[in-house]
Amino acid sequence: MIPPRFLRRLILVPLLIAIAVVVVAASPLLLLAGVVFSRGRHRFLRVAAVAVSWLAMECAVLAASLVLWVTGGRRTTGRERHYALCGWFVSRIYAVASRVLGLVVEIQEPLNAAAERPVIVLSRHAGPGDSFLIVHFLLNVYGRRPRIVMKAALQLDPALDVVFNRLPNAFVPAGGAPRERIVTEIGRLATGIGPRDAMLIFPEGGNFTPRRRVRAIRRLRRQGRPDEAERARKMANVLPPHPAGTLAAIDAAPGADIVFVAHTGVDDMMTVRDIWRRIPLERPLRARWWRVPFEEIPEEDREPWLYDWWETIDAWIAENRPEISG
Repeated sequence: MIPPRFLRRLILVPLLIAIAVVVVAASPLLLLAGVVFSRGRHRFLRVAAVAVSWLAMECAVLAASLVLWVTGGRRTTGRERHYALCGWFVSRIYAVASRVLGLVVEIQEPLNAAAERPVIVLSRHAGPGDSFLIVHFLLNVYGRRPRIVMKAALQLDPALDVVFNRLPNAFVPAGGAPRERIVTEIGRLATGIGPRDAMLIFPEGGNFTPRRRVRAIRRLRRQGRPDEAERARKMANVLPPHPAGTLAAIDAAPGADIVFVAHTGVDDMMTVRDIWRRIPLERPLRARWWRVPFEEIPEEDREPWLYDWWETIDAWIAENRPEISG
């Protein structure tokens, strides 16, 4: 259960600032400890550097958000300024991850930044930080204004809570909420997207893990959907997509192209231990973007069509997953 907005502002924002002040004040000791105790891969030093940078940038975003709130201005201008703030934040996160963690991203068939059409971006969800990377590329590389469907729990991050709630985004509960309510919210968010907008949806509903894959297949069987369950069983690298929200977005945004995103390289990092062992990153994160013009989106049988594309993503991941060394 997410606390009401006023409680989040009253408690979490001051808490974040207090933690940031303590961590930044202690950063020389943390970095010194990282130098002394880290060996070989310098994991502790890298994690300490990322933590200090993240907290400092979160506080900078909150300060900038306060300035934007005080200065106000026209709604359109204010929205553009908040998108610029988001772009700055995710670009700094990307820069820190590249320099400190060794992140390298290789993209096949990147999205055409010049095409003036709205797009609905459907991405697989696996590994830490993949949503931040996609938002970074949409904002800072492709010049798009993302509308994101994300879990409500992310509002516990104060900077994200403040900025993303001022922009057209949708926070959906992880579980327990009626599916009709979630689908309606996704349709509402897709309505009226413009030629520079990109609606981002993760149709799997969560990060891929082998356990979640098994549970999803069993759920399809319990729902009396044996064909979908069998197709999901044959896909080893992805979760079966939830079609209702995606189809609601397509219906609510006639004229929008569809962009499918596959990626691999950090999808084996499923636990804190996995992440710790993989620091610094020795393998690139590989991604592929497919763009389907709205003229090619079928008017009927869209659910099998979505599964067809998820099978394409699964096959691409199997062919492009980097070899694990060590």
